[in-house]
Amino acid sequence: MTTNNPGVALLRMQISTTAQFLKMILQDVTSEQAHWLPPGSANPIGATYVHTVMGTDGVIHGMLQGKLPLFATEWVGKMGISEMPPMPTPETPGMPDWSEWARRVQVDMEAMHQYADAVHAAVDTYLESLTDADLEREVSGFGPMGPSPAGKLISIAALFDTLGHCGEIACLKGYQGLKGYPM
Repeated sequence: MTTNNPGVALLRMQISTTAQFLKMILQDVTSEQAHWLPPGSANPIGATYVHTVMGTDGVIHGMLQGKLPLFATEWVGKMGISEMPPMPTPETPGMPDWSEWARRVQVDMEAMHQYADAVHAAVDTYLESLTDADLEREVSGFGPMGPSPAGKLISIAALFDTLGHCGEIACLKGYQGLKGYPM
């Protein structure tokens, strides 16, 4: 970790730990459990996992680096999902409703784990290239946030959002009679 950039070093450690935590929560989820349809409007585990990793990929690569995300380049057709979720378009900006997609998508959990590993490695490589000053760079935000410092967007996409979805996945496991959190 870069000691000259303690903010980046801390963010890298937190995001790496969060990625490991997500992996631990999902390590024992079977295909049947990943596709179990919960009551109400909650999404299945598999769709929640896809949303979590694609969200990190899209924000880190697209918004922050101005590149196409891995899901649109080297991982096209290899993520293990039966269909891509609805995506924003110039005509319909903002996050589209994924609820119908989430209840029908089929997820190959092993392929998804490999994609997640690739995203998390790419995120760490990107973070390694940053300085603390880079974390302060203003970036167009998403949704109602407006322009925000890059560090804030990184934290939201790869840390807070992932941890929130870890809780959702743990809860969905619990509803199926499984141990939610691995500890």
